[in-house]
Amino acid sequence: MPVRAVRGAVQLERDEAGHMEEQVSELLTAILQRNELTADDLISIWFTATPDLHSDFPAAAARKLGIADVPLICAQELDVKGAMPRVVRVLAHIESDRPRAEIAHVYLGAAAALRKDIAQ
Repeated sequence: MPVRAVRGAVQLERDEAGHMEEQVSELLTAILQRNELTADDLISIWFTATPDLHSDFPAAAARKLGIADVPLICAQELDVKGAMPRVVRVLAHIESDRPRAEIAHVYLGAAAALRKDIAQ
């Protein structure tokens, strides 16, 4: 089975643990649905968060969704002047027969501006 990578991001309205869980769960659910994936198709997931987010780990939302036996890691984004604030990004490695060009990357809400080159 080929290994692929799928990207995504969401901008949070505020730095609160419950809000982060809600938004990251929505992002992960959209990534799974749009790519017709289940948790068994996931190899690993990298989460990054901008330096202004510190209320919780984005990976905690994945665990609450039932993604229990997939390696997850969280890291902090570079603190670049003028960058979009309160953003959680995802890089998921998956097993999929889909050609790379058919992988659906998911950028929700205002985060869609981060990748205008990817059709939403």
